[in-house]
Amino acid sequence: MSRQNDRNNRGRKKPDDTIMNEAIRIPELRVLGDDGEQYGIISLAEAMNTANEKGLDLVLMSPDAKPPVAKIMDYGKHKYELEKKKKEARKNQKKIEVKEVKFSCKIAENDINYKVKHAREFLEKGKHVKLRVFLRGREMANPEWGVDVLNRVWPMLEDVGNLESKPSQEGRYINMYVTPLKK
Repeated sequence: MSRQNDRNNRGRKKPDDTIMNEAIRIPELRVLGDDGEQYGIISLAEAMNTANEKGLDLVLMSPDAKPPVAKIMDYGKHKYELEKKKKEARKNQKKIEVKEVKFSCKIAENDINYKVKHAREFLEKGKHVKLRVFLRGREMANPEWGVDVLNRVWPMLEDVGNLESKPSQEGRYINMYVTPLKK
């Protein structure tokens, strides 16, 4: 943002709730410079004059401090650097992908083997797996059938995964979470 636009927007509250320039209503502030220089406790008018002379913004950093702390800085540059740091942190963040494998209560053994094969592949790739049994109609009266299916599946995945949560009912589903083994 150019300095001219920045000057036109002075006194307004920023969308991120940063109080700066004419929006500051505190008579005395502890003021710090952009180069680390300390101006001490000075009046708001004196702080604004100093900021204007340098062509920078007066930004309220700690409004709850006694006295409140303000800093003379290029707010646009400061905001850009914060965004850059956030972007870098997001880039380095590890994303956990959860894959879902669905079963039914009346599933045949070969179908279980086929679905377990896919679950094993997901776990070997480092993905988390959510195993679900959907309870249809009257199966809701016997949720232990779904638990039995998941208890038959778990021994087939023990060597590649950790049991994160035991089979539990959530609405019409019996869920079980399996995470990959640490390498």
